[in-house]
Amino acid sequence: MELKEILAISGQPGLYKYVAQSTRGVIVESLLDGRRMNASAQSRVSALSEISMFTEGDDIPLADVFTRIYEHTGGKEAISPKETPEKLKAAFAEVLPEYDRERVHVSDIKKCFSWYNTLVQAGFTEFKLPAEGAEE
Repeated sequence: MELKEILAISGQPGLYKYVAQSTRGVIVESLLDGRRMNASAQSRVSALSEISMFTEGDDIPLADVFTRIYEHTGGKEAISPKETPEKLKAAFAEVLPEYDRERVHVSDIKKCFSWYNTLVQAGFTEFKLPAEGAEE
């Protein structure tokens, strides 16, 4: 399973694995409980490989943020997203000290840690982006 197959669906909790295309959207499987559902064409569906975080310089892909968290935690789960905003900001600053404190909100940090923990529970150990212009 690659990061490009993992989807976040607006209005739905958790993360989903892409299963197949359907006539009315895409069929996805929850990483939390394994249930399948149809994500309609009207839903905002984003692949994690397409999401990035604001930093003081160039934006950094979410895959790189996850890799930094993985190295920082030694492959274990990160801080709980239910911690206080101050603890979340401090933990995120340890992992990504150059993050843009004005444009990255506490809700973004919560989502990042929550998604990371879900991926680690699902057995992810590498967070690589698909190679651009991969040879055939």
